[in-house]
Amino acid sequence: MIGYVTVGTSDLPRACAFYDELFATIGAGRFMEEPDYFVAWARSQNECGLAVTIPFNKQAATVGNGTMVAVILDTPEAVRAFYNKALELGGSCEGKPGFRPENASSGFYAAYFRDLDGNKLNAFCMVPAE
Repeated sequence: MIGYVTVGTSDLPRACAFYDELFATIGAGRFMEEPDYFVAWARSQNECGLAVTIPFNKQAATVGNGTMVAVILDTPEAVRAFYNKALELGGSCEGKPGFRPENASSGFYAAYFRDLDGNKLNAFCMVPAE
């Protein structure tokens, strides 16, 4: 249903360096690009992607209160690796990897972080009951 999600940045080269490295860890690369304005990443052109853009109105990029982009991965190990890479690249923690609710042993496994511009992201997977 969703083709891609866009988040704003005030520093496109810095944001692109962050997402180039982060998304490389899950096999995603750039699939659309308009120089000095917009870049989008996905695993393929037929999958949902994430884009970073300088705001169209040329005002400072701001973070949407309550807005979050979720990246689906296959395993808890992949979630942890993605989250750790985001922090290594300068992102900040918004919730360490683990099950939600925290006392669960299956179901929704997630980690939350913010990118360099303060946009909130989540990496998650669904873990079946054993």
